[in-house]
Amino acid sequence: MARSVNSVASRARRKRILKQAKGYFGRRKNVWTVAKNAVEKAMLYAYRDRKQKKRNFRALWIMRINAGARLHGMSYSQFMGKVKANNIELNRKVLADLATNHPEAFAAIVNKIK
Repeated sequence: MARSVNSVASRARRKRILKQAKGYFGRRKNVWTVAKNAVEKAMLYAYRDRKQKKRNFRALWIMRINAGARLHGMSYSQFMGKVKANNIELNRKVLADLATNHPEAFAAIVNKIK
């Protein structure tokens, strides 16, 4: 008995991968084996970088808060320690936004905790 191959499913699988590789350079966009490797690697990078994005933003917020606090003669650690001690429940994202876009509001927070 002849071997049965489900070419419809195979073609659909290859087509899906090649569609994901659209826009890649050279053979990465149209040669099946190269495109498959490129798409798999891209998926790994996407998974990894969704985690790294959170770390990078937290680091950015800390830098911005530190810069804002130093304008008022405090370090980041002193500022955050006093924020927690005074039960000000603003997270780093909001504090960083205040430090960069609304310096007068940030100054009001600094004056409240001093």
